[in-house]
Amino acid sequence: MEKLDKFLIIQTASIGDVILVTPIIEKLHRFYPEAQIDILIKDGYESIFEHHPFLNTVLTWNKKSHKYGHLLKLYKTIRKRHYDVIVNVQRFAATGFLTAFGGATEKIGFDKNPFSIFFTKRIKHQISDNCFADEKNACNCKNLNRSVSIHEIERNNMLIASLTDSILVKPKLYPDDAAFERVKIYKTDVYICVAPCSLWFTKQFPESLWIDFILSIKQNIKIFLLGSRDDWALCERIRLEATDADITNLAGKLSLLESAALMKDAKMNFVNDSSPMHLASSMNAPTTAVFCSTVTDFGFGPLSDDSVVVETKEKLACRSCGLHGFKSCPQGHFKCAYTIDIGDLVKRI
Repeated sequence: MEKLDKFLIIQTASIGDVILVTPIIEKLHRFYPEAQIDILIKDGYESIFEHHPFLNTVLTWNKKSHKYGHLLKLYKTIRKRHYDVIVNVQRFAATGFLTAFGGATEKIGFDKNPFSIFFTKRIKHQISDNCFADEKNACNCKNLNRSVSIHEIERNNMLIASLTDSILVKPKLYPDDAAFERVKIYKTDVYICVAPCSLWFTKQFPESLWIDFILSIKQNIKIFLLGSRDDWALCERIRLEATDADITNLAGKLSLLESAALMKDAKMNFVNDSSPMHLASSMNAPTTAVFCSTVTDFGFGPLSDDSVVVETKEKLACRSCGLHGFKSCPQGHFKCAYTIDIGDLVKRI
């Protein structure tokens, strides 16, 4: 096998996408155990890789202020590090520029990246065996359920298959002992975790239905609401409305790795098609994922051994309405969420 000493992986999208790139870290370390593996992610997400055993350096890109000034600094930093291989899982121009001109011997990425003509390996990016949707939320395939869908970790693995093999590895994160110790106080009784929020309205199970679900639970069980600081208000409204339940609002109180450590031992984790779902997958924690406007055929379903997707049973002509979420239902009715049977969630407990 070719001797390769320095790798850079690029994924500066959302935290869920970052979690789904961890199989690349696992595979590269397995095949090149002595190599230095670095990763470039969005500024603010670096805590997820604290104490990661296989990463050497976590580079960050501050996109909130002086975005392109910071990009130029990153370019100079990457050039100075003299990577053997840069693996870019994104299809956007900025990271394509870093890949194409970062000075690596091998520059690997997807063919949809505008700078892919400068890559040494261009991998075809597809949603399923008959869908090649673009990055603008566009997908007109109405027969995805009759095709062979491709999970995101499979797409990502294609980028390094020539350097490793075609065997898939699941996402994995490494909360340290301190993270498990921090959440130990919550593990005294049987509990479930509920992460009710999403960045996108059409990917989020409605607040009222989360409340109905919690009130339908007849077992004596603790419930922990998870999320970021921005999610605290919604979680608090749920806690106050579901007065008969034993609920603790932990939104904004736990780090990502502490949340992962708590999810690991939950009787069940209830999530949207959003980053907490991938967090549960990274711990192989039991997962019930609610899919509203999106579908698993896009390749972002849960990966835990004990995982189930709950979705509407109605055949809606408007579903799915896009690869990603929207800030409101394009049709105005949001039937893909409101026609979901809460009983399908309850029976998972």
